[in-house]
Amino acid sequence: MNTRGWHGHAIERSAALVGCTALVLSLTAATAEARPGHHHPRDTARQTLPANDGWASHGSGTTGGAAADAEHVYTVSTWAEFKAALAVEGTAPRIIKVKGTVDAVSEGCEAFAAPGYDFDAYLEKYSPENWGMETDLSAEPDDSPEGLRRASAAQQDRSIKANVPVNTTIVGVGRGAALKGASLQIKDVDNVIVRNLTFESPVDCFPQWDPTDGDSGNWNSEYDSAVVYGSTHVWLDHNTFTDGEHPDSAAPTYFGMLYQQHDGQLDIVKGADYVTASWNVFTEHDKTILIGNSDSESTAAVDRGHLRATFHHNLFKNLVERAPRVRFGQVDVYNNHFVASDDYAYSFGVGKESAIVAEHNAFTLPAGVSPAQVLKRWNDSPLSAAHNRVNGRTVDLIAAHNAENPDATLRSGAGWTPTLRTKVLPSRAVPSAVDHGAGAGRLR
Repeated sequence: MNTRGWHGHAIERSAALVGCTALVLSLTAATAEARPGHHHPRDTARQTLPANDGWASHGSGTTGGAAADAEHVYTVSTWAEFKAALAVEGTAPRIIKVKGTVDAVSEGCEAFAAPGYDFDAYLEKYSPENWGMETDLSAEPDDSPEGLRRASAAQQDRSIKANVPVNTTIVGVGRGAALKGASLQIKDVDNVIVRNLTFESPVDCFPQWDPTDGDSGNWNSEYDSAVVYGSTHVWLDHNTFTDGEHPDSAAPTYFGMLYQQHDGQLDIVKGADYVTASWNVFTEHDKTILIGNSDSESTAAVDRGHLRATFHHNLFKNLVERAPRVRFGQVDVYNNHFVASDDYAYSFGVGKESAIVAEHNAFTLPAGVSPAQVLKRWNDSPLSAAHNRVNGRTVDLIAAHNAENPDATLRSGAGWTPTLRTKVLPSRAVPSAVDHGAGAGRLR
């Protein structure tokens, strides 16, 4: 069997392991230093989102698990322990402290492969020479190479996704806490805080070839590092999102196309609302942040009036696109530093019915990259983009875009004014503040 790709591990193989995990969690909780209802402002695990700090502070605000009692404070260092802490029943506030690197795929892609799956057989059958470019693989039977790929992908899906419950704080301990190869699912819940973690992007062990995707076909992958799906009041703070040991630049090419094993770093979709992302680093990635995942009317019915998010004091470095790409939502993007590399495509994707306010940001672009590239028009939706600086000079981003795209101009004026902001720095002060303060390991 040949399952080329990332080597990692599977999890929770037996009831005995689950039992041991429960024991560890019980002992950890019993010794935790926490008192019911008592907040420790100096304890990062019990810090809550400050007032007026972005959309996640709207209404009831975001407190996560700050009020957790001793029985609901867990320290975890393995993927099995992490998932067990999340799976404890009930809505009582909980705190999960992540110590060291928690690897969701520690046994390798081979652990997920269905019996009989063979990547070489997959390549042979679906090569353009043998299969052609007119028909996708959706009708392939279960015992075909594509059917075995689907079965393998389903096993990985079950293993690496972790569902976060209501009233939860997940926080890294110290400077080296990380989730590797995991997909954090913040789905249909309220009041979640995630801080001080390095997320190494999950690698799809079994991407699907679609010969009908575009003119040349494409490899399509699954799994975002974090997904906010239908949830409200979510605060993501002082995290680092990176492709880590598996950058796209190291991926092979099959059928003339990059063997893409990454999806996004952060998705905010399906009616999610009231999200603040502050002081994070998003780096070394292609399709980074998606807000609203479809233009369809069925999706619009869910997303209209929602998808409100704030991004402030984040470092977006060496990314290709989607920082963020927005549909429908009122999205406030201020005091962020964008550092582009030569493969830069754009930062702000202006999508259907989006209402982006992008102000007081700083952009560092390499020679030959025009400020006109900062904005990408996917739809005729107005936005506000004042007081931004590019390479040390104030630039009207909308005017720069329109000057180079006269047949696809953008309109100024998002139609709303953000009020939920912390102190706003002048754009000239942003690079120094963000570069020295953003990311995991820098939480105070």
